[in-house]
Amino acid sequence: MRRFIRHPTAIPISYRLNEVAASSQDYLDNLSAGGLCFKSHQALEPGSPILIEIPFVKPLFSVSGHVAWCRPKGDMFEIGVTFDMTTLSSVRIVEQICYIEEYRRRIQRREGRELSSEEAALEWIEKYAAHFPR
Repeated sequence: MRRFIRHPTAIPISYRLNEVAASSQDYLDNLSAGGLCFKSHQALEPGSPILIEIPFVKPLFSVSGHVAWCRPKGDMFEIGVTFDMTTLSSVRIVEQICYIEEYRRRIQRREGRELSSEEAALEWIEKYAAHFPR
């Protein structure tokens, strides 16, 4: 049984290992309070310290963790990251931000409405915040 609920998402991320920037073209696959999974063109060594950044969040959100696992998938790799315990509270906020960004994109795709991040947040909170997994 999982300790944390996994939230699927397709948010662009960047990451750094040992202070070396990696491709910013990678995408978050899913996110939970305990960690995340993303797809990368590069295999990463389990146990490596990693800094994940979500560039669309202002101010820039970054969270530190460790590579938990790396699995080949097609021509890419799925990378599992566990968060350091000191960052868990701020991860809940980012989970909500990712949901709001997905909502903003979905509304634009389905309805053709362009929402600012603030407008999307207000609509999402009214419709879904009460049902957000705890």
